[in-house]
Amino acid sequence: MRPRGVHVAAAVVLCALSGPVLAACGSAGTGGLESAGPTRPAVGPVRLWPDLPPATNPPIDYGESDIQRVPGIRVTGDDVRSADAVEVVRAEVRARPDARTGPDGLYEETARAVAACASEPASCPVMRPYYRDLTGDGREELIVGIRMPEQQVAVRVYRAERGGLTRIMSTVDQVISVELAGRDLIMRVGSAGIPGYEYRTAWSWDERQGSMLPTRDEIVPAPAGRPSGLGPSGTTGSSGAGPSPVPPPLPPPPPEEAP
Repeated sequence: MRPRGVHVAAAVVLCALSGPVLAACGSAGTGGLESAGPTRPAVGPVRLWPDLPPATNPPIDYGESDIQRVPGIRVTGDDVRSADAVEVVRAEVRARPDARTGPDGLYEETARAVAACASEPASCPVMRPYYRDLTGDGREELIVGIRMPEQQVAVRVYRAERGGLTRIMSTVDQVISVELAGRDLIMRVGSAGIPGYEYRTAWSWDERQGSMLPTRDEIVPAPAGRPSGLGPSGTTGSSGAGPSPVPPPLPPPPPEEAP
């Protein structure tokens, strides 16, 4: 003969596991089950214009140009902390001193300031480096920011491999903030032509591409009290006379990630 307490315990467990579906479980002392109401039918995706012909050109290999071996930089034990961030950027400038656009592009005055970092460290535009495992291989990557005129900031990420450094991300924008969330690098930049809004882009490692790609791109409201201050070109709309303001430095890393 089964003890009566077993039935009571089973009913209690059933109610606990059922959640809101069995909302009235045990109500009014009846112990009966009550319906939570009809469930809305699932609506699947509907394909628009199904007769469109397939694309004849292959998709753009987004991020291919971001992958670049840094010339002349050796990394001890594939540890990015053994590489000096300023020397890494200087090596890239020496290799492509006239690059003004693309992943290597820097303003002319920025390139000159980078080249003079050793003799004029106070004017060096290379900001404090950060370190984080962004690829999931158990080793840290090197994250570098470079200040430029018109509030532009170049953000670059480097991966240590085969005794050297490979650049796996390079982008330039009017950066408002940069954050690390897990293995994502999240950038907030000013929105051109949409007052009161910002762009928020999450860059994530793509194993097949071998680089960081913008996997999520959103337009989000700017925090209350933060003026956008951007002209249609993404600049501050100033006349260009005198030095342009620069964004605030990145926040300090957690203690365990301090350089």
